[in-house]
Amino acid sequence: MTRIGFLGLGNMGARMAANLVKGGFEVAGFDPVEAARTRAAASGITPTVSVESAVSGADAVVSMLPAGPQVREAYDAHVFGAARSGALFLECSTIDVESARATAANAAAHGFAMVDAPVSGGIAAAEAGTLTFMVGGTEEAFARAQPILEKMGRAVIHAGASGAGQAAKVCNNMLLGISMIATCEAFLLAEKLGLDAQKFYDIASKASGQCWSLTSYCPVPGPVPAAPSNRDYAPGFTAAMMLKDLKLAHEAAKTSGAATPLGAHAERLYEAFSGAGGAAKDFSGIIRFLPKAEL
Repeated sequence: MTRIGFLGLGNMGARMAANLVKGGFEVAGFDPVEAARTRAAASGITPTVSVESAVSGADAVVSMLPAGPQVREAYDAHVFGAARSGALFLECSTIDVESARATAANAAAHGFAMVDAPVSGGIAAAEAGTLTFMVGGTEEAFARAQPILEKMGRAVIHAGASGAGQAAKVCNNMLLGISMIATCEAFLLAEKLGLDAQKFYDIASKASGQCWSLTSYCPVPGPVPAAPSNRDYAPGFTAAMMLKDLKLAHEAAKTSGAATPLGAHAERLYEAFSGAGGAAKDFSGIIRFLPKAEL
């Protein structure tokens, strides 16, 4: 049986690791939070007390960590020295492109293959095993990673060389952040003009304004029963996570010289929404904040 070491058993990681267990893999997992390790054990994951013990003897290592510094530290200080020869690394966190490329280069220098494979879909998709993976790395590493990723996701797409998965993720989530704000503004304007929200949804969902933020994740209660708007904006995908991704996109835009004025404005709005108490709410909850926004 293929053995996988899984690093990071939070809201996303625990569900992803559980799907690997369901897919027939033996999974040893580590998280610095004891409660997370205890919850993971209930899903058939073997909890460990250190990164080293999770990755030792593993055929592959999957990581789902908060940000670039934690990823670099985990691999540089713990994984490279403990992993068995020939292990494959799958870095599924959303981090900056530079960190993804640097960590992959360090892995290669230590004799390991690595892919960056950030995800799209949020907690519900992690639970259902229907995530989308955007994968950066060599063709050979992608071919090795694909059977593992397919146990956690519905779509596994090779985006290009190392860092390309992270590039795709920040571009995608910048687009999502902008489109959600636009969708919220449209509903708020419709309300001011006396147009019923359901009627507007029925029209826009079949017209040129149709988008994922409208038809799959509608920010007003009612039209899309599964959307967080029907659960008082319980995430989902938190506003704090959206802000993190918009900041990554902004930094990538500055580094590459790309002009992203709407992305920058979306970042400012989500920063204000998070600072006003919305950080832990679903990112679609910004619809409640926009009427008060001063930006």
